[in-house]
Amino acid sequence: MKQQLERNIAMTFRVTVKERDLIRKAQKLSGINNLRAYLLKQAVNGRIISVNIESVDKMNQLLANTTSNINQIARRINSTGNIYQIDIEEIKNNQDEIYQQQKEILRSLYKILNSLK
Repeated sequence: MKQQLERNIAMTFRVTVKERDLIRKAQKLSGINNLRAYLLKQAVNGRIISVNIESVDKMNQLLANTTSNINQIARRINSTGNIYQIDIEEIKNNQDEIYQQQKEILRSLYKILNSLK
């Protein structure tokens, strides 16, 4: 009588040569010599970290706008000697938004780091 296998479901997938080489490299670095054991461990225990960089993009946009505003103010001051309060307020508002975006990014990063513990 044949002993039944506990793992009786086969799963297969295809990879490119480059992907295979990357998998083998990661396997070697892990110290697990058996490819099946490595892939099973990764599939069951591996982690995939998804990072939304929307906040970073928004912050970069705000920084670019602020830099542009500062350059415009510098040109105006150099040519006329005048500075307008509305320009200063716009820069302050952008700085506040940048600070909020930075806090959101840090909050997200801390959340990711805590999930890895």
